[in-house]
Amino acid sequence: MALPDSYRLRRAAALLRAGAVISHPTEAVWGLACVPWDNAAVTHILNIKNRDPAKGLVLVADCVERFDSVLASLPATIREVLEASWPGPHTWVVPDYGWAPAWIRGSHNSVAIRVSDHPLTSALCRVANTCLVSTSANPAGREPARTQSEAQHYFRSQIDYYLPGRTGDLAQPTDIRDALSGEYIRGA
Repeated sequence: MALPDSYRLRRAAALLRAGAVISHPTEAVWGLACVPWDNAAVTHILNIKNRDPAKGLVLVADCVERFDSVLASLPATIREVLEASWPGPHTWVVPDYGWAPAWIRGSHNSVAIRVSDHPLTSALCRVANTCLVSTSANPAGREPARTQSEAQHYFRSQIDYYLPGRTGDLAQPTDIRDALSGEYIRGA
């Protein structure tokens, strides 16, 4: 899968670092992204999606090291399972003792994290030098956008930048599992 030219990737990363919300392709659908430490950007995503903040949000990264602080509290055997599944389309919910901001965790004492194998998502995290919020590009209750055109139809100018590219080969968004129990929250 070809990445967008380096100018577009650098522009998207710079906008993210400046507090913007961007839309880009992910493993299965188009997503919305922002820097998770920016409360205003996260609030903007929640508002335009009409998403209940109590649900929490997924964080995505290009490497396991971005999650070292939150993974440190896990037993080694569980951490090994998570690391063996990454990079890949597996989101894990892990206990969080204050690493992620409350606006990311929602009403939970945990955080959902994934190390993506989607080339564009991974490159965006690497160039922005941070993990990112990753949520599907759709208003609550609507089907996730599968193309840039669909994402633009939903959000128009409410998104600061649309980073062109292709989604991965997944038919559905990534599965979400509880890291401690192994139970599926979404998928399989």
